[in-house]
Amino acid sequence: MKFTETAIGGVYLVELERLEDERGFFARTYCADEFVAHGLDPAVVQCNISFNRKAGTLRGMHFQAPPVFETKLVRCTAGAIHDVVVDLRPESSTHRQHVTAELSAANRLALYIPKGPLPHGFQTLEDDTEIFYQMGERFTPGAERGVRYDDPALGIEWPLPVTTIAEKDRAWTLLDA
Repeated sequence: MKFTETAIGGVYLVELERLEDERGFFARTYCADEFVAHGLDPAVVQCNISFNRKAGTLRGMHFQAPPVFETKLVRCTAGAIHDVVVDLRPESSTHRQHVTAELSAANRLALYIPKGPLPHGFQTLEDDTEIFYQMGERFTPGAERGVRYDDPALGIEWPLPVTTIAEKDRAWTLLDA
């Protein structure tokens, strides 16, 4: 695997290193030793799938509060998404900045998000899009937090009009409210 750090410290794009031949290719998608070698938390305690019927569906921006901050390794297994991570770590030089990545079944990239107040969300770019999450912490009811996907303080530009969004995601409070 190839690890490329983004503009937000600790957030990495993870690219497959393919071994190709006439049959196709083989690639490792996860190896705890490689994550440790890059200083990343390798723990995986829960895996989730998100299936989304319509392009333009928006999910996010979510994170869990202490003491159950979670790591995430996010991969798109069908279709494509515009993935966003926001840095809300008060001590960070990139506080209130965000990074984006297109994850798709075609490019097979993954996004690693470390522990901390790093809200994550995505918008589907195609119908019938599926996302696979490897989580470093179990979902803990009552610890879920979020920020508004359209918060002017963040300036996130979504590529498509929002077609579908959960009411809770629409209702998160604005950062400067």
